[in-house]
Amino acid sequence: MKNTFTKTLLSLFAFSLPVLFSSVSLATVTTPAVQATSDKGEVTFYVTRHGKTLFNTAHRAQGWSDTPLTAAGVEVAEQLGRGLKDIPFSQAYSSDAGRARQTAKIALASAGQPLPVTEDQRLRETFFGPMEGEHELLMWEPVAKKLGYKDFSALTQALSKGQISLKTMMNTLADVDPSHTTENAAQVHQRMQAALKDIAQKVSAQGGGNVLIVSHGMAIMAMLEGMTPEENLRAPLQNASVTVITYKDGKFTVGKVGDMQFVEKGKGL
Repeated sequence: MKNTFTKTLLSLFAFSLPVLFSSVSLATVTTPAVQATSDKGEVTFYVTRHGKTLFNTAHRAQGWSDTPLTAAGVEVAEQLGRGLKDIPFSQAYSSDAGRARQTAKIALASAGQPLPVTEDQRLRETFFGPMEGEHELLMWEPVAKKLGYKDFSALTQALSKGQISLKTMMNTLADVDPSHTTENAAQVHQRMQAALKDIAQKVSAQGGGNVLIVSHGMAIMAMLEGMTPEENLRAPLQNASVTVITYKDGKFTVGKVGDMQFVEKGKGL
């Protein structure tokens, strides 16, 4: 049964992805293909993780597989939207996963800004290969063992202390996959960066503005590799948390990572 499930996932989700990291600096990312003269406006991205889902609640691996938002997931998306209601958005994007699209639409409606949501495959979560749908302990235990840690708990503690990096965890997860289909850190980083840059250039050329992007926890953190100090990437992003990224003159500047202030604000409205 598990083999049938895996083959089905692979046939549904497989598409070719490049594997090299984009060139980035520690604090900013320069977009070589864009000349400063082509920038017409500053762009501010509000990059958020989707609301809580069924698989999140069950602690199961949810990459390119998808489950709907739970009642708590809908509620936090509504709170996010209310917290963002004073920020006028010019455009909105999400991955093509239902949970991301649903979060974006709920948040925009709650903000009083029912904009159309443009879907982009490159904003997907990491693909976990044959581990899609498995319990997270089963997925991460082989990684912990390979890296010399007792169990998943010890592995996450090492990450929080800066003893290992998320990139190392992702690459090791790909290494221990016998099917060689799990995405590594470079693959996720490159496609997420490509999506961010393309959207930034497009919106800037149109005059700039605020853009909502709803994506996924690990994918967002992989995208941020090299854009923000490593210590900002040691804790999992909470559902509906926001990372603000500014694009100006061909460069990206990252603000607070995984900020829950908008959700907190929305709770009181």
